[in-house]
Amino acid sequence: MPLPAAPVLHTVHLVGAGPGDPELLTLKALRVLRQATVILVDDLVGEQVLAHALEGLDPAPRIVPVGKRGGCESTPQAFIEKLLVREALAGEKVVRLKGGDPLVFGRAGEEIAALREAGIPFEVVNGITAGLAAVKALGTGWTDRRHAQGVMLVTGHPQTGGAGPDWDAIGAAAASGLTLVIYMGVTQAPRLVEQLLPRLGPDWPAAAVQAASTPAQRQLRATLGTLVDTLAREQLGSPAVLVLGRVLEAAALAEWAAQTAPASQAQASA
Repeated sequence: MPLPAAPVLHTVHLVGAGPGDPELLTLKALRVLRQATVILVDDLVGEQVLAHALEGLDPAPRIVPVGKRGGCESTPQAFIEKLLVREALAGEKVVRLKGGDPLVFGRAGEEIAALREAGIPFEVVNGITAGLAAVKALGTGWTDRRHAQGVMLVTGHPQTGGAGPDWDAIGAAAASGLTLVIYMGVTQAPRLVEQLLPRLGPDWPAAAVQAASTPAQRQLRATLGTLVDTLAREQLGSPAVLVLGRVLEAAALAEWAAQTAPASQAQASA
């Protein structure tokens, strides 16, 4: 009696869902999501993104929440990796859906290593990272010929037990003309500000954007010296991105940001 055929091994896709606006999904991300049979979804992926991507599908793929968010109870990374491998070896068309871009603080490297070790093919589908949506909300960019000749992306949430970034060196780089974009930095803002102040000074331009590109988007402008108090007063929290740099001094920022704010935010302020 012949042995049953082994399941077909499909490519696992690590997909960036973008910052939250469903229309910022790439065409490739949309195609891959609609072909999936199993989707492992991060906390930061909005329900609207999945609803938009999977609209009208019958049968719909199985959705498995595997949330990871700093400061909250999270699905262990080792479990996520084992689940990716198990579902792929069972013949499922697996998508690992992450907020923003998988390669920007998305732990894609760890999941790629697990897939490689198991001999499973994979592909990364890039997404628009939250740091780009944040500066767009502020009416500027990462770079500007007058104000910023580069950008540095940094995590404000160090690994448990880890030393974390060298904020003195990062501050020196920012002072040389780099825009500093800090992910997962709101809860760590007092510590970050304390370590950056000696290099940048209290008047250094600063801003924060919460839930960039979504109807819940909120943003504030401050200086490095007033940032912590402003965050507390405005009660702006995660998920948020901090932006520090002279690029925030570009002209007409407030008017441009108002014109491009999500519709619900514009209506709320009317």
